[in-house]
Amino acid sequence: MSPEELQAIELLGRVRYGRLATSMRALPFLSVARHVVVDGHVVLRMHSGFGYHNACDGTVVAYGADNFDTAATGGDCELWAVQFTGTAQIVHPSPAQCASFGEAPARVNGELFDAAYLRLEPHFASVHTLDFNATQPIGHTA
Repeated sequence: MSPEELQAIELLGRVRYGRLATSMRALPFLSVARHVVVDGHVVLRMHSGFGYHNACDGTVVAYGADNFDTAATGGDCELWAVQFTGTAQIVHPSPAQCASFGEAPARVNGELFDAAYLRLEPHFASVHTLDFNATQPIGHTA
């Protein structure tokens, strides 16, 4: 793996959720997903009730995560975002891998959560950072 890919994987481990992007019936969509890293692959857990996992199976997708909501608000801080682009496949993780995701949500849009898993084999990874210091406000002012 390149240094940027290694950094992206390391940063991804600092947050639990991200956004999966692809298209379904020729229209773009985003879906929230929980992620873990297993043997250099990003494994996603998402709700199966929408069928998004089927739309992603065997296709190129993008997955992004960031620390925008968890970054420190005082002193120096760095905001970052990572994005992985690669092929997704439906997988059936081992019980130990399923446990590494932690507790699942009880409901999604009023439906009982039913897990589906995708493995993303990253072909490209990117990291973007924004550095702020204590003299720069990073909060919303309007």
